[in-house]
Formats: sequence, structure tokens, C-alpha cells
Amino acid sequence: MEHYQLLGILAIGFVFALLFGYITQRIGLSSIVGYLIAGFCIGSSTPGFIADTDLAFQLSEAGVVLLMFGVGLHFDLKDLLSVKTVAIPGAIAQSGIAAFFGTFIGTHLGLSFSSSLILGLGLAVASTVVLIRVLTDNNVIGTIQGNIAVGWLVVEDILTILILVILPTLAGVLLTDNQINNETLHIVKAAGLALLRLCALWVIVVEIGGRFIPWLLSKIAKTRSQELFTLAVLVMAFTTAVIAAYTFQASLALGAFLGGMVVGRTKMSHQAGADILPLKDAFAVLFFLSVGMLLNPRFIIEYPILIAACLGIVILIKPLTALIVVTILGYSPKTSLIVAASLAQVGEFSFILAQEAKRLGLAEDAVYNAIVVSAIVSITLNPTIFKQIPRFSAFLSKKEKIWKALSFFAERKSNKKNKIKKPDFSNLNRNVNEKTAIVVGYGPAGQKVSETLIENGINPTIIEMNIDTVINLTKKSISAVYGNSSKKEVLQAAGIDNASYLIITVPNLDVTTATASLASILNPDARILARSRFLNTEEYLKQIGVADIAFEEEEVSKGLAALVLDHLNKQRIKEAQEAAKENEDNNTIP
Repeated sequence: MEHYQLLGILAIGFVFALLFGYITQRIGLSSIVGYLIAGFCIGSSTPGFIADTDLAFQLSEAGVVLLMFGVGLHFDLKDLLSVKTVAIPGAIAQSGIAAFFGTFIGTHLGLSFSSSLILGLGLAVASTVVLIRVLTDNNVIGTIQGNIAVGWLVVEDILTILILVILPTLAGVLLTDNQINNETLHIVKAAGLALLRLCALWVIVVEIGGRFIPWLLSKIAKTRSQELFTLAVLVMAFTTAVIAAYTFQASLALGAFLGGMVVGRTKMSHQAGADILPLKDAFAVLFFLSVGMLLNPRFIIEYPILIAACLGIVILIKPLTALIVVTILGYSPKTSLIVAASLAQVGEFSFILAQEAKRLGLAEDAVYNAIVVSAIVSITLNPTIFKQIPRFSAFLSKKEKIWKALSFFAERKSNKKNKIKKPDFSNLNRNVNEKTAIVVGYGPAGQKVSETLIENGINPTIIEMNIDTVINLTKKSISAVYGNSSKKEVLQAAGIDNASYLIITVPNLDVTTATASLASILNPDARILARSRFLNTEEYLKQIGVADIAFEEEEVSKGLAALVLDHLNKQRIKEAQEAAKENEDNNTIP
């Protein structure tokens, strides 16, 4: 089995993940818990198949890359900048407070100062994978709460990168008798160099890549090859991640996130997201498997007080800090609670930090193990904590003084905005029952349908696989989305959730089946009209949700019959005219 470690992790790991994921879902827990249990089952602490931990972590890094690339696809730069006033101070405050408590508790439990400091810094960092997964499962991704949490994590990643850069110099200060003033200068220089590298990464990926990547994707899209387009998207995701890690000493996650933001600016972003979704989900499972593999039950028995203290920092102090910061900055109690709950966990970057500190002699084995156990327990609890937000919010709302304190800054901020905000009357005459339509395909049939819709006051959104057509329609101020209509992300980008009509003008039965089936789930109220070649498909199409069908076979037969009838009528008219002329000629003969 040694020669097949990769296949063993994929086959056996996925079997256990499916089994325990299904069981935990059935008993009302998050499937994440099942994946962690599956990881423990294939780890070194249990008999049977033992997966290669290093190989599993490399596979899980692929999941982090795809996940953060997907987040970047839907995370506009404006969204990131809009939350900077809360994400930057919040991440700094939370990291500082968690580091302080971790250091304080560690030293009081017998750890060295350097080990205690690393423990605090490790507990301060939340998991990217868990955050995105929990936000997505609860439909919060893309909201103001989700944007704050993601922006917060981006700042945390940058802070951790800076810490990793200065860690060797910090080791020189803490482990030797060197003059602290001299070493402080080295630390400042190292941090400054790291910031310069991050700025260079931004310029290369976002500014330079922002011109090259859309051009390249457009060229690939014009080939009409789904395989090549998917491959191009994967190239963008992994290339930006690797460039960030190996050239600029940043994190893979940050590089992938920036690459996703660049692709997200293009017309192909929705199709790109749809293509990587299956891979992203599969590799995300590998991340949780790899975390579960690290669990050593013996350490829990040996250090129960240290673990309990670490969990107190992660589950109580970190969320409470986030709650206070977000509240003071003028956000609603709901937003504060969501951001606080989403950050109540520890993740992958903490392992990297602890491993590097251990290599440099800054941290003991107990620190690494404490972070691992804290991560596993907090990741297990986080989905459940998040689901309790409505109940906890309702409980707090009954406590008048607490709720008033939580709402005070938000109300003051709202009052300031209302004083300067002019009333908007632009939507007073808008028809709330305005109908919307999606047209799949912009060939001759699609063009005719679109013209008819526009003439009748309905502005359609076109879904088209020809990127040139999408670009030209956009120039004409006609809403258009590039992509395959059978993909959920593409349909949602076109507005299927609120569409009155979905009109499928392409004759491909496979496309019609996939699109109509998905659309009827996403919006059961949308009336689906489709084009089909053969009459014998009517019953099948009706079963998958198509309300009205235009059959090519029927239209062709009608058309041909009409042509024959037209020709026969012309022949009859001609014969009648000839007969009349002949009679006229006969009547004029003397």
C-alpha cells in the first residue's frame, strides 16, 4: 500500500468521509464533524490504514487554493475596501488580545515565554476553509457580514505572514543574549521587506495580471472548448497561489484570493466559478481529513487544563473581542454576532506558525498539540455555534439593557447617515410586479425572442457561450452572462431566483434537460419555455418542468406543409388564369 498512498488517501479517506459525513448529517450535526472523525480514523492514532500526513496536507492545500480562488471570484475590490475600517482594526485588536491571553495562560501553566507567545499567536488565527464553509452553508457569503468576516481573515493572513517573516529574527532575540535594540531593528527591516513583497504581489497579480488574465481567458473562451476553459481557470488559481508562496513568501490562500478577484472582474467569472465548484468541494473535504489525522487523544488526557484554557480563548475571548469591536464601529447586533461566531475557531495557518516556531526552537511540542486539539474541537463546534445565532440574538433582545448597549453605536451611526442622506424617489413609480426573463442562446431564435420581449417592455438577460456575443451585447447595454446555462452559478448570475420566464432557444436536449431541471429547483415559479427537435420528447420535457415547447419537427412539418399548400394554391391560380385566358381567347374567335 506504500506505493499507493495518494490513491489510498483519496479512496479510503473519501469512503470514511462519506460514511461519517452522512451519519453526522442525519443526527443533525455539520458534515464537517464527520470529516474530522474520518480523518482521525485514517490517522496514526488508530489501527489499520495510516495515511501519509504530509501528502494529505499537500492535497488539503489544493482545497484551500480552490476555496479562496472561488471566494475571490465573487469578492469585488470595492467590497474589500468597504470593510477596511472594521476588518483592519478588528483583526489587529483580536489578534493582539488573543496573543496576550495565550501568553499569559501559557506562562502561568509552566510554558516558556516564547512557547506561550507562539501559543497566543497561533490561537489568534481563524481557518479560511471553515469560515467560508460555514458562511456558505448559512447563506451569509456575499452579505455585509460575510464581507467583514472574509476581509477580517485577509488582514489576519497578512499579519501572520509578517509574523512568519520575522520569526527567525525573533528567535534570535528570545533565545540568545543579543542586544534587543539591534535585533528590534532587524525585525522592523524584515517586516518592512515583507510589506514591500506583499505590495509587489498586489501589483503583479491585480494590476498586471488584471490586464493579461482577462485577455487570455477571452482567447480560451473563443475556442468553445469547455475542457480548455476549465484548465485555464485551474491554471489561474494554482499559478497565482504558487507565485505568492514561492516568490513573495505570502500564503497560498492570499495568492489564490487575489487571482480569483482578477478573474472575477471578467465576463467569464460565473462560468469559472461553476467549473471549479466540484473540485473545490472535494478538496475541501481533504482539508478536514488532514486536520482530523492530527488528533492525539493521549495529549488531551495529559494536558486537560491547557486545552480548556486554549478553547476558552478561541470560543469565548476571540468572539467577544470581535463582538465588541464590530459593535463599537457602528454595526447592528446581528452583524456583530455573525462576525463573532464565524471567527470562533482555529485553522491551517496556526499549524504552519506552530511548526515553524517548533523548528526554530521557539515552541515546545505541547504548543503544537494544544493548537491542533483546539482547532479540531473549535472546528467541530463552530457550525453548531453559528446555527445558534438566531436563538442567542432572541435571548439578548429580551435583555433590554444589553440589547440597548449593543444597538447604541449602530443607531447613532444610522442617525448620522439619515441627517445627510437625501431622500430617493427614483423607485416610487417602479412596478413591483415587473417581469423578468432569461433567454438561453442568442442565435437567430434567441435574437427574435429577445426582440419580442424588449418590444413588450421586458428586458431579458442573455446566457451565451460565445464570449464575443456577450461582449457585444454588453456594449449595447443588454444584460448578458457568459457561461453554460446548466450550471447553478451561471443561472443565478442571470437572475433565475426572481425570473418570470426562462426561455431555452438552443436545440440541444442535454442542455435543455440540465437547465430546466436546475431552474425548476431554483425558482419553481418561473415559467420555462423550450425548443425541442422531436415531438416524442414532449412528455419527458413536461416532467422536468418545461411548461411550453416549440417543436422543430412540428414547425418544420407545418412549414413544409405550408410551402406545399402555397405552391399548390399558386399552381391552381395559375391553371385557373390559363383556363380563363383560354376561354377568353375562344370567345373572341369570330
